Amino acid sequence: GIELDGSQTMQVVGLGKNKADAVEQAKKNAVWIVIFNGVHEGKSSYTRPLLNQANAYEVHESFFNAFFKDGGDYRNYVSMKDSKRSSIKKVNTENGCECTVVVRVLRNELRDMLERRLQLKLK
Repeated sequence: GIELDGSQTMQVVGLGKNKADAVEQAKKNAVWIVIFNGVHEGKSSYTRPLLNQANAYEVHESFFNAFFKDGGDYRNYVSMKDSKRSSIKKVNTENGCECTVVVRVLRNELRDMLERRLQLKLK
């Protein structure tokens, strides 16, 4: 859901070769969802994506490739302060592991940065 400070808390899944990689991938996935997909919260509630252009990734591909690289700036806009170690659900798969975690995406700060860096006006 959306918190009073505008951040968005969600449960998200990440895949990786080990738990640490899977948790990092989950953080990337959460930021990606907020930027490009929006969040469906049940049957009727929906949070719009920050960028709702059909080709937003392609138009700004060089920026987003750098932003989402391992150790990239996406980490500045995601927090696990709502997550407890015991709340991370880990499942081993034949390709590594899958982790489900609760993360908080700093939606307002992310929107402000995208407006500055991509020179866009976002709602």
